[in-house]
Amino acid sequence: MLATPVYIICSPCPQVGKTLIARLVSEFLLLKNGTAASFDVSLKEPSLLDYLPKITETADVIDTYGKMQLMDPLIVHDRVAKVIDLGFHAFDEFFKMCHEIGFMKETVRRYVAPIVLFVAGSDRISWRNYEMLRQQIPPGALVTVHNEFVLRGELPEAMLGEHVLRIPALPAFLKVYIDRLGFSFTGYLRDEKDWSTELHQWIRRNYTMIRDLELSVVMQQRYKPASPFGRARWHER
Repeated sequence: MLATPVYIICSPCPQVGKTLIARLVSEFLLLKNGTAASFDVSLKEPSLLDYLPKITETADVIDTYGKMQLMDPLIVHDRVAKVIDLGFHAFDEFFKMCHEIGFMKETVRRYVAPIVLFVAGSDRISWRNYEMLRQQIPPGALVTVHNEFVLRGELPEAMLGEHVLRIPALPAFLKVYIDRLGFSFTGYLRDEKDWSTELHQWIRRNYTMIRDLELSVVMQQRYKPASPFGRARWHER
């Protein structure tokens, strides 16, 4: 049985293109599955909610209620892929919470496949937190995202994990174009008939990489049926 994927797009650093990645993943899932559910844990404007308001809701990890409201839908095997745009301000608290409640083990029991997309930066904060995630996240579920528009040159060797997603840099004028609130990646593919344009090829390449990544991660992980008492134990933690 194929598990329900949960994409967690994250970075401890601001301005690394995290929301751009969340938009790409969310729109790809909508195109492939016809449905998706996204959660915006961000303080920045514009955010994922501004780009995809029909499938996105806000969330936070400030208090226990907010954490439960965010985490409960993530452990449900309902075949609706989830996307979390995790703001850098919530990075530490979110993964501390995941560790304390045993989130990764719980997902295995419930046919849910977490896919942590760590958007790499070039500073020590990024390296240190990536190493922390390597200790907490199963190797097959941790993906390094190399956004070449932000991180020029080669990816640091310390971040070359089992999976690497490379997002090619676009020219600055195209970057401004796709950052408009009304822009849709899938809409552009449908409306632009010239497949040779740079943006058309960029979107198709990224969609293909996300598709292949999901197949690789979901098929690689193994799952056991959840206990009928699993939900009670989850809330008792």
